[in-house]
Amino acid sequence: MITLSKRLKMTGMIGVLLLCACASTPPPTEALQSAEEAITNAERARVADYASVELSEAREKLAAARKAVSEEKMVVAERLAEQARVDAELALARATLVKAKETNDEMQKNMDILKQEMQRNTGGQQ
Repeated sequence: MITLSKRLKMTGMIGVLLLCACASTPPPTEALQSAEEAITNAERARVADYASVELSEAREKLAAARKAVSEEKMVVAERLAEQARVDAELALARATLVKAKETNDEMQKNMDILKQEMQRNTGGQQ
């Protein structure tokens, strides 16, 4: 049977091990780089014209992730960096969708004009 004293020692040792594990967590370099790359890709695609809110959120979360790294809060930093990447990817996807819709609308408008021209040229006969 384990005595109360031994349980307390074991609990204390587990606590120390957990603290050491947290303290030795490396910076989330890969997650930060992925977020930076996603934001750069979104900026290159000029998504600010279509999804500025999402892009702003991505930038804010990346800044918060960098701050968390400086405060040695690596788990928080990694989570924020991943959220920043996802927000940037969402901005890019949303901008792509809006651009595609605009292109589709323009093509539909041109088709309607062509149909009107064809009807005019044929005297309204089909």
